[in-house]
Amino acid sequence: MKKPHSDSRLARFVSKRILDLKGRKTQARIASEAGFPNPNVVTMIKQGSSKLALDRVPAMAAALDCDPALLLRFALEQEAGETAARAITEIFGTPVTGNEQGWIAEMTERGLDGVKLVEDARNAVKATRGTASGTDG
Repeated sequence: MKKPHSDSRLARFVSKRILDLKGRKTQARIASEAGFPNPNVVTMIKQGSSKLALDRVPAMAAALDCDPALLLRFALEQEAGETAARAITEIFGTPVTGNEQGWIAEMTERGLDGVKLVEDARNAVKATRGTASGTDG
């Protein structure tokens, strides 16, 4: 039987992060750091049989060593659906990850914050997909 959230970006992301942390953190430790009394809760989130409650995002992000804004994006999609998540981000803005803040700060420092992203630069950024760890969106 297919789990209701198994295809969600959140379930896939949590699974990947747990795999990435293997050898450094057990799933039981991740669950404990996230404030879950039972490691099975993390398994249920990872497998897509349970949602990650929005109020648990900060603790879960800390336990997974990932950016909370990125995890919030995925949790919003899972909780409210893609259409509602788009509406929420349209109203309140997209949660900006620490990594994205770093890019913005670097551009601002170099006086590039007002420069339009040209096609060559856009393609160069797109070419980096899959080369980073993906933990910080």
